[in-house]
Formats: sequence, structure tokens, C-alpha cells
Amino acid sequence: MNIEIVTTDNSGLKETGFGAIDACNSVLDSVRKLGHNARLNVCSTEEHLSEVARRGPDLVILAVKYMSIRDQDDIWLSDYFANKAINFSGSPRDVLEYDSSKVLAKAHLKKYGVRTANFFTAVPEQYISGIDLPINFPLFLKPSDAANGNGIDDLSLVRNFAEFQKKVRLLYNKFGEPILAEEYLNGREFTVAIIETAFGKYVVSPVEIIPEESTNGIRILGERAKRENREEFTSLDDSEISWNVRRMAVEAFKGLGARDFGRIDIKANNLGQCFFMEANLVPGMTSISSYFPRACEMARGLTYDKVVALIVDAGISRVPVSLPVGAEPKSLIPLPLPAA
Repeated sequence: MNIEIVTTDNSGLKETGFGAIDACNSVLDSVRKLGHNARLNVCSTEEHLSEVARRGPDLVILAVKYMSIRDQDDIWLSDYFANKAINFSGSPRDVLEYDSSKVLAKAHLKKYGVRTANFFTAVPEQYISGIDLPINFPLFLKPSDAANGNGIDDLSLVRNFAEFQKKVRLLYNKFGEPILAEEYLNGREFTVAIIETAFGKYVVSPVEIIPEESTNGIRILGERAKRENREEFTSLDDSEISWNVRRMAVEAFKGLGARDFGRIDIKANNLGQCFFMEANLVPGMTSISSYFPRACEMARGLTYDKVVALIVDAGISRVPVSLPVGAEPKSLIPLPLPAA
């Protein structure tokens, strides 16, 4: 198969997708190990995308969601290649909107009965006093459309109106969009890597994330912790909360209409009840530090190469090919959904 990986300079993007060029090269190496003809494209203009399209690859692996061009609208890569009738990895544009907006994702899944923390959005001076807020303190504040923990720190947990006003103002000045305010959940934190195989099965890989304790005695998975890899990861056993995490992750993935692969973040309260937090549908693929491949390795024992193989299998399953009766891609590992 002819497979092309498409990325762009993501240093100025809010959402960085697979990550820097090293991550894309790691994916490229893994694809080539599978025996495919593979090429990496770092695109910055629409003509670069046109060159990829003219070559007519069997699969384009999208390492970012969109490409920004000065003084023009962003080009969403899934839309671009869909319009060219070229097969691409991951979810379509309308689903990726749920990745870009935590508010949209939470509101959508709430309609389908997936539990999510109560929330509202706020801009500076929108509320006169704490009595006017839709949810009682403590609250957790973060940007509604940023990734990688951007804008999240110890000050994100607010316990009074003065702290609320200050953090809303800081975030709004930096990100320029309404700020997401959620009820604070003080339980365990989880991330779940999901790969949908070529035959409609799900490889579900949950891990618990334990952020470093801050000087305030709280554990917040923020920008600094992620950048400096200060968090710890632990595998989950077969406890009830483990199965609840797996089930909710699959429900959220399916409820959003996600395709091929993605990562679902879940948090619990002090009673052990699980809540959907957000979806990352173009997750990081840095081999050592990214949550997606690390979760697959810890929970399922999948090597980086095997993770990429499963992603590729899902994509090329949409290419009409003739296989011998009973044959299937060697990299495929069908695994069952968690019990209901």
C-alpha cells in the first residue's frame, strides 16, 4: 500500500496532534516496517496538499487536524482529503470539532446519558458575585479549546469569587474565548487509549494518571506537569471502577462518532463515580512520553510498532483489496469490549 503521513509546523497551533517532527518520523518508521511504501509530508500551503492528492495514496495518515495559512481560513485536512475522495485516518471534520471544543463534546455526550461534570462558560465581568454562578465552589477553570494542559495550573482550582474572577480574566486574556468552569472532581484521574480495529472490535487501554502533588497539597495535571513529565502512570486492575472507566471510554468514543483511534480522559469524584472530561482524537504519538502509546503498552503490552500497525490496519481496511479467504492483517489483535 502507498501511505502518506501529513503534518504541518505545529509550533503555533493550540492543538499539536501527533507532536513534533520526531513523533511523525517514528510513525513513518513503523509504517515502513509493515512493508508499505510510506512518505512524510510537512505541508504549509494548499499546493503541498495538492501534491499529496495527485499521488493518489491508498491512505493518508493525518498527524494534525488542520493547517493554518496566514490571512486565510484554516484548512481542515479531513475535509480536504474527503473532498478529494482520498482515504484518511481518524475521524471526519464534524467529529473532530468535539476534540477542539470541550464544551461541545460534554454537551453532546450529556444528551446521550454519558455522565460529565456540571459546567458553564464565563467571560470577564459576566457574573457580578458568587451567588450568580450556576455551580457552587470549588470550581475548576480551563480553556475550552486548548490541549496539552495549556492554561491549567494550581490557580485553576478556585474556591471563592475573587479567585474565580482572577483566573477567568487571565485565561481570557491569553486565549480570547469563553472559559470552561466545571465542578471540581477530587477523585482519581484516567486516560483511555482506544483503537477501533478493521473488524469493528475495540482495543481499550486504560491507565491511571497520578499528577505530582503541588505546594498547595493538590494534584493537578497541568501544562508544567505534562511538559516536564512529572506525572506517574499505573495500570488498572479488574476492580469496579476499572470496568466503569473502560465502559465510559467506549461509550464516549462511540457517542461522539469517533473513528479509528482516539484518547478519552475520565475523572472520578471522591465516591468513585466516573465522569467524561474530554476527547483527544488526534493524540500525541511521541514514542516515550505521549499518553496514547504509553497507555497501549501498559494496559495491553502493545509495542509502539504494534500500535501504529493497528491504526494502519483500521485505515487500509477501507481500501478495496482482494485477500485470500480467511486472511487478515497480521498485526490485528481482536479484543472484546468490556462487559456491560
